[in-house]
Amino acid sequence: MNNQPNNPASPADKQQKKQMQIKISDDVLKGNYANAMQVAHTKEEFLLDFMNLSPHQGLGIVNTRVIMSPGHVKRVIAALQDNLKKYEDQFGNIEKADAPINQIGFKTE
Repeated sequence: MNNQPNNPASPADKQQKKQMQIKISDDVLKGNYANAMQVAHTKEEFLLDFMNLSPHQGLGIVNTRVIMSPGHVKRVIAALQDNLKKYEDQFGNIEKADAPINQIGFKTE
């Protein structure tokens, strides 16, 4: 006699149980420091340029560009808001940093 249930798992149940292994190279693992970010978008995608600025030298470099769909940007914002709340609940409120005095951006002629 078979003791297995007559109802096989639904495709959604199988998908929830499936695990994904994610690999990360040593170069990516070390991360990139950014003290500024610039956002641009088209109808199809958002571009997030993370920069390391050195104002006293008048120099800066874009060290990471992340390109995302608008739907994914919404999920990222929700995740950041959730984690920011958890951080402030644990460590206290974060004071909003003042905006840079000098305009940051790319200029074209």
